[in-house]
Amino acid sequence: MCGFAGIARSEPRGVAPATLSRMAAVLHHRGPDGYGLFTGRRVGFAHTRLSIIDLAGGAQPLANEDGSVVVVYNGEVYNYLELQRELEALGHRFRTHCDTEVLVHGWEEWGAAMLDRLNGQFAFALYDRRREQIFLARDRFGVRPLFYALTGAGDLVFGSEVKALLASGEVEAAPDLRGFDEVFTFWAARAPRTPFRGIAQLEPGTCALWRDGALSIRRYYALDYPGAEAEPADALERLDEIMRDSVALRMRADVPVGGYLSGGLDSSITCALAAGLSPYELRTFSVTFEDPTLDESAYQLRLARELGSAHAVEHIRSGDIAAVFPAVIRHTETPLVRTAPAPLYLLSKLTRERGIKVVLTGEGSDELFLGYDLFKETAVRRFCLRQPGSAWRPRLFDRLYPYLGPGARGEPWRRFFLDAGGEDDPLFSHLPRFLLTSRIKEFYSREAKAELEGFDAMEELRQSLPEGFARWSPLHRAAYLEMTTLLASYLLSSQGDRMGMANSVEGRFPFLDHRLFEFAAALPASSKLRVLREKDVLRRWADDVVPRELARRPKQPYRAPDIPAFFEGGEPEYVTELLAPEALERTGIFDPAIVAGLVRRCRAGRAAGFRESQALVAILSTQLWHREFVERPMEVAAPAGAPDVHLTESEDGAAGALDRLVPAPPADAGHPAVVGA
Repeated sequence: MCGFAGIARSEPRGVAPATLSRMAAVLHHRGPDGYGLFTGRRVGFAHTRLSIIDLAGGAQPLANEDGSVVVVYNGEVYNYLELQRELEALGHRFRTHCDTEVLVHGWEEWGAAMLDRLNGQFAFALYDRRREQIFLARDRFGVRPLFYALTGAGDLVFGSEVKALLASGEVEAAPDLRGFDEVFTFWAARAPRTPFRGIAQLEPGTCALWRDGALSIRRYYALDYPGAEAEPADALERLDEIMRDSVALRMRADVPVGGYLSGGLDSSITCALAAGLSPYELRTFSVTFEDPTLDESAYQLRLARELGSAHAVEHIRSGDIAAVFPAVIRHTETPLVRTAPAPLYLLSKLTRERGIKVVLTGEGSDELFLGYDLFKETAVRRFCLRQPGSAWRPRLFDRLYPYLGPGARGEPWRRFFLDAGGEDDPLFSHLPRFLLTSRIKEFYSREAKAELEGFDAMEELRQSLPEGFARWSPLHRAAYLEMTTLLASYLLSSQGDRMGMANSVEGRFPFLDHRLFEFAAALPASSKLRVLREKDVLRRWADDVVPRELARRPKQPYRAPDIPAFFEGGEPEYVTELLAPEALERTGIFDPAIVAGLVRRCRAGRAAGFRESQALVAILSTQLWHREFVERPMEVAAPAGAPDVHLTESEDGAAGALDRLVPAPPADAGHPAVVGA
């Protein structure tokens, strides 16, 4: 896993090595094991490396034999050995043992069609020097990020994180309130939108071609839910085959692979399968909390003992979340509505301190196998709406969200679900969540409301739904919305890639093998949600994989303290400073007078419920985002020392062999630069 960045010029005026070095410097956390550059007449690449496969020979940027194709890449192609053998049989010669080289030879042989052959999580930029074009691509489910901006001159600036674009000095940091409005509706901005004006993210499952200042984007992978009428007789055997192969592929590495162990079914499955495949003693890692309602340590330790893993725990204490929250926002590059990424930031820090830089995790399972309470909620709402006068049907809502205390339930609780909207709305399944989160907007300033007048994030989502959406079953429509509004934009980004790579830890996701998604999507919804039993087919199969008590344990969603994290045990100075009226006035997004009432309730310990929790985290994280990216100039120190590789093309730009493959120190190496001052 790595970080990359680059610039493509519409005119052949070159890219300064110093610029590329700054872009590499702000991605150092993604790749602390080395860095490299490519400089040409039109294109420049920067790369920071986290060495996992072919530790000695996998440095980037990497070119093909004659230098006509150059690539920078972040991710893993898990079936690279199989693809390498196929390409060698077609006459291609490999110089390394890394998965990166598959991309350059795959491009030579198949062009963009190679994406259909890749089983992995990736984002990459490929420069075809003969055609003078840049090809960008992102994996099917959006595990790895890729941001880009087009300048007024038609130049393309891109990178693994927004910070790299800003460090170029050619892209300005400014808020896009429509991006913010999506965060305060869906928990994250939906690709291609971001919270930054003029900066987009490539959508999952899409690729882009840039040439002569123009960028064209197309989708190469689309989610589909055919949903059979009946479960195939061999469903468990097929599930077993795919799951075991998916984990085996994701164990490919030249370093030890560990696992995150939450105590739930999904991480238990991945760790149990990994334990049988690892040539090393399996290392597992967990988060625990002082609050017993959030703690799953008993289940975590139960499986760790069963597997015989070397287990380490990050125990989250009072003040820990608040202490790291500014760093969390710096890495997520977006406002948040929950503090949940912060414990995962601390977990990845522990993981790296214990010498592990690759971990398996269970993300994706709930989306594939209908594991969230949201899916049960959708089924219950539909059941109740068939007989709106029934007195007993709404009581089924009391069986959902068992972690909420009895005082949170009752008639208003039930009416909240029943009044959220009708089945004729394509967003039916998600309306309660979207409407609840949207209450954050009650805190908007007059100016923000005026700027957003006429914009409706939910209506824009409705208009973007695929043609086949209406043909899918109601639960599969809900699964699609969960995949596209929460999984890619929030769970795999703010809680996934960003929190792991902040500490140079790569997450791998066996449940997000595209073969497993296609298997699950073809099952009837009843195989996954049987009445109110979530992940039914997965649980039946897991009886032979993990202890029965874990296979049959009801799901407990991952949560972290929100308001108490900032106001119990002492209020951090930055919280006081950023929630002050003058700071809110300066940012201009929230109304200082309305926020003041919320802050008083938080300080008095009277703020309760999802509405106030989400609002407090949203406002505070927005203030942190604005301070980090808009108010302060970005100070960037170029990487120390010479790059591991510096590729350059000949002065005439001929697409033949590159001039040299030698270490060459960048201009102004080691000296800080200020961007945006």
